[in-house]
Amino acid sequence: MTTDQIIVFSILAVTLALFIYNRWRYDVVAVMALLALALFDLVPAEQLFLGFGHPAVITVAAVLLVSRGLINAGVVDSIARQLLKAGDNLLLQLTLLTVMVALASAFMNNVGALALLMPVAVWMARQHQRSPSILLMPLAFGSLLGGTLTLIGTPTNIIVASYRKTNDTPAFGMFDFLPVGLAITLAGLVFIVLLGWRLTPSRQKVASTGSLFEVSDYVTEVSVSADSNYCGKTLHALLSSLQDDADIAVLALIRADRRHNSPSTYFVLRENDTLLLEADPDSLQLLLQTSGFNLSANKDTEDSTPVQQQAELMEVVVTPASSLIGRSAATLALRERHGVNLLAVARQGKQVRQRLSKIQFVAGDILLVQQNDEDSATPLAELGCLPLAARGLKIGKTPQVLLASCIFIVGLALIALSVLPAATALLLTALVMLLSGILKTNELYSSIDMPVIVLLAAMLPLGMALESSGGSALIANTLLDMARQLPALAVVALLMAATMLLSNIINNAATAVLTAPIAIKLAEGLELSADPFLMAVAVGASCAFLTPIGHQSNALVMAPGGYKFGDYWRMGLPLSILVLLVAVPVIALVWPLA
Repeated sequence: MTTDQIIVFSILAVTLALFIYNRWRYDVVAVMALLALALFDLVPAEQLFLGFGHPAVITVAAVLLVSRGLINAGVVDSIARQLLKAGDNLLLQLTLLTVMVALASAFMNNVGALALLMPVAVWMARQHQRSPSILLMPLAFGSLLGGTLTLIGTPTNIIVASYRKTNDTPAFGMFDFLPVGLAITLAGLVFIVLLGWRLTPSRQKVASTGSLFEVSDYVTEVSVSADSNYCGKTLHALLSSLQDDADIAVLALIRADRRHNSPSTYFVLRENDTLLLEADPDSLQLLLQTSGFNLSANKDTEDSTPVQQQAELMEVVVTPASSLIGRSAATLALRERHGVNLLAVARQGKQVRQRLSKIQFVAGDILLVQQNDEDSATPLAELGCLPLAARGLKIGKTPQVLLASCIFIVGLALIALSVLPAATALLLTALVMLLSGILKTNELYSSIDMPVIVLLAAMLPLGMALESSGGSALIANTLLDMARQLPALAVVALLMAATMLLSNIINNAATAVLTAPIAIKLAEGLELSADPFLMAVAVGASCAFLTPIGHQSNALVMAPGGYKFGDYWRMGLPLSILVLLVAVPVIALVWPLA
């Protein structure tokens, strides 16, 4: 190996190790790799930041903007309403949910599609007294399968399409992925509905119609006001009045900055006392109605202010890209800046026994929040939180469904008919949505998942360095030496399997950036068409079913579904094998090797 190859492989190895270690966010790791390339002069200085203007990166950003427009207009919501009318037949619910999320994921960001349908799935679980784990993993896997249907369904398809263009052939078109994607999606959905859901664990207690789902009891703070029914009365009097209708435990009483843990029930409540309670949402609501206490969740006792009790309670999950992570309600000033009152926190089934204002949020936390703003989705989306459900599920408004649908269809037609490149057509679509009021100017940048954009822009030069240094050819030649005795179709299958495994360890977009140039060199070494090899990369990078870290969709359902890291492979492994068995022959049929 040359010196440059040794350096590139070293940077790649460290980058992969840091991705797996998961100590720093993937975009930070990608920037570190980019700077390492600059320090060793492996990429010319004038090309180092070209990734930020790469068509694939622009296309991904445009897809995210268009997805936000479709969400605002309620295009998918209008169909999701019909799902709420499904009966209590589990197979019918699974079929409707997975088909809907797959179709939505084909034309919008699959995380966005999952976010729209998660509340529906959780609501169904609550209404029919089932564990949400039965529905949420199938929903996440359905979103991954649906992303394989079109060019814009997932960033991996966009990346693979751009690498085909570097091979002196036109980039893959809007629906070039459809034959293979449709085959694996149909096979995958049939498997999920008939068998796969039975392989999901059901660790959570069955949800009742009185609570959304039981991830844990909530820890909440309330303050005693002067006009409260129980000011001047004992804790015993309060708890006795509620014991038959609510499950509440008083963990501490805070008075004049002094904390009394497990206070005696004969403590007499005084004005401005703060009670630290352990209670589920319905018990908390009953307490507030009967006692006249005020919520003091986001502030310390001395500066607590009353909260309007008529505001709607909502449970949300903190996403991996949320700005809340590593920060507390106090430092964020959630209530003052965003109009969000934090009432309680649950973390993977374990009680959070801290002052709520001091809790530092982590990805997957379930928050019970309260808002007085009618448009509750906007600040929550800006904070990187996805709603699971509210007290009485509400789906978004749909007055612009027809307009948004027409704009989107015209944009797709421009791409499908090769009138405009995908990046240009999608940016034009987003601009028309902006001018028509479907997209708001203050949503333009918050709608773009910047960690993904930075990841792609920073990883593309690493892929270039891998290729220019001869590293891709070296890997491909090593694989060729191992595979020369195998049929060409078996090599395609091995490439897909290897890509699939790598995608379960690191981000799927990064996987596509690294493996696409290797696929091209492998095809050149075998003197075969690169198309089937690139299709194998596209499918393999998109189908990360074995772990929660391979894709955001898997990570998002982990806490609400009560899953553990090792739960995903139970359904994910047979599904991965099925995808492999279906995809390879279809690729050979649609994209001939010769």
